[in-house]
Amino acid sequence: MGALVKATLFLIDVLFSLYILAVLLRFLFQVVRADFYNPFSQALVRITNPTLLPVRRMIPGLYGVDMAAVVLLLILECLKNYLLLLIVGRMPNVLGLLVYSGAELIKLTIYLFIVTIFARVILSWFAPYGYQNPMVGLLRSLTEPLLRPARRLIPPIAGLDLSPIAVFIFLYLALIIRDELMRGLAPVLLG
Repeated sequence: MGALVKATLFLIDVLFSLYILAVLLRFLFQVVRADFYNPFSQALVRITNPTLLPVRRMIPGLYGVDMAAVVLLLILECLKNYLLLLIVGRMPNVLGLLVYSGAELIKLTIYLFIVTIFARVILSWFAPYGYQNPMVGLLRSLTEPLLRPARRLIPPIAGLDLSPIAVFIFLYLALIIRDELMRGLAPVLLG
C-alpha cells in the first residue's frame, strides 16, 4: 500500500471520526439534558446543524430521543467505513456495513465514557469543590448517569469515591464483549 493511499485512509478516518464524535457528543448531551447554553454545547450545535437539521426534517424524535442524530451517526459511520474499504479494494455487503458501523459507534461511545470519567476523576483531584469551568459542568452531566447507580452500590470508603472503578470495569467488560462479537462477525460482515 502506497504512501498516498495510507495518507488518504488516515485523512478520511480522522475527518469523519471528528465529525462523528461531535454528533455523538451532541446526542449524548441531549440524552443527559446537559446545559444547552454552555459554550461547548453551542459550538457542537453550530458544527452539527448543517447535517443534522435536514435529517431531522425527515426523521422525527421518538420518546424524547433524537432519532435524526442516531440515523446521522449511522450514515456517517457507514460512509466512512465504506470509503475506507473501497480505497483498500474491498466491497462490503450492506447489512454487514450497517452492523459493523453500529458496533463501531458503540465502541466509540464506550471509549468516550471511559475518557470523560477519567477526566472527571483527574479534575476532582485538583478542583474537588465545584470548580466552575463550563467543561466541568458538561463532564458532570455526561458521567453522572453512569456514576450515580455505581455510587448506590459502592458507598464512599474513607472519603474515596470508588464508583468510577466499578464503571470502568463495566465499560471494559462491555468493550471486550463487543470486540469478541465483532472479531467473529467481521469477516462475514465485511466480505
